[in-house]
Amino acid sequence: MKIYITDGTAEGFYTAVYYAYRGGAMVTSEKIVQITLDSEVIYLQTEIDKVKRVADKIDSIDKYSCGDIDLALRSGNKLKEQIALEYLRILVKENRPVRAMLNHPAVIQMMEIINKITSEAHNMKGFLRFMETESGALYAPCSPDNDITELIVPHFIRRLCNTKFAIHDLKRKKAALYNGNEWFTADVGEAEIYLSEYEKAFEGLWKKYYASVNIKERPHEKQMKGYMPVRYWKYMPEKNQ
Repeated sequence: MKIYITDGTAEGFYTAVYYAYRGGAMVTSEKIVQITLDSEVIYLQTEIDKVKRVADKIDSIDKYSCGDIDLALRSGNKLKEQIALEYLRILVKENRPVRAMLNHPAVIQMMEIINKITSEAHNMKGFLRFMETESGALYAPCSPDNDITELIVPHFIRRLCNTKFAIHDLKRKKAALYNGNEWFTADVGEAEIYLSEYEKAFEGLWKKYYASVNIKERPHEKQMKGYMPVRYWKYMPEKNQ
């Protein structure tokens, strides 16, 4: 079996689809994969002409499928490329949109992946916490399950208008930076952030308020978890005293 290793981009995936579509091949962006004795590992370079041919074919059948693929490739699921490949095989075979054909396991898996990504992006818009830095810019750390940074930036640009901010995905060591006019993403490492005195004072007041309304004899952890999943608590000052 041939195993095509991509660079993790949509273009790399479409290149792999061109070569892997007709055979029983596997496509992945994982650098470490379990292989059998008869496996052939092939590291692919993006080929723009192949990307265009595959994307044009997909778009001619369902104009929304390329968007679905782009979303799915943001998943933290290690099998995302293979699931997307199987989904495309069904799409081409049926020659019509297939997202409602839930009798196919690959379609179910594809829709589940997309739903998890869009759901997490929606939640992050409400749960992300910004902190004011010494420079006056806002900084928000996060560790989402999926690569959703680019999906949520436009929301915060609309909300924060001309305010400079950075959204830092610590898990993927990348950040979205907005300078008040335009934004871009960059690969970054660990960030050493210095908070403004106002932010430190505000966090102190917030912690005091939280402690004053929280009755130790009447814990309500279950209710809190219902309002906000525990994985979003990590960057909240009131939960990290």
